[in-house]
Amino acid sequence: MGKIKVTQVKSAIKKPVRQKRTLEALGLRKLHQTIEVEATPQIRGMVQKVLHLVVVEEVK
Repeated sequence: MGKIKVTQVKSAIKKPVRQKRTLEALGLRKLHQTIEVEATPQIRGMVQKVLHLVVVEEVK
């Protein structure tokens, strides 16, 4: 498994509670915050649900 960088680029204001909780579960609390996580199927699924709010980069 590789790693991915996930950066929140849009606000979660006026988004469903489920999407807000997904961002929190990923560890994203503020706008433009970046996290680096393992690219497990569970994490990729979470990122897919909030893809319109984040930017994803592969880390080599």
